[in-house]
Amino acid sequence: MPLVQITLARGRSPEQLAALGEEVTAAVSRAVGAPAENVRVVVTECEPEHWFVGGESLASLRASGRR
Repeated sequence: MPLVQITLARGRSPEQLAALGEEVTAAVSRAVGAPAENVRVVVTECEPEHWFVGGESLASLRASGRR
């Protein structure tokens, strides 16, 4: 039973998250031959203020237009 864990900065729509789960499930199923119903995908969303790139928060980078 494959388990895929994905961490994203918060900000995607429910439709985008559903599409991500569907696409990742399909890709894992194709790649390893596991039935889609056995593939588990866990998406964890992180607040941009808690996600750091090069020591600066993603919230700050977004506010400055650098992300």
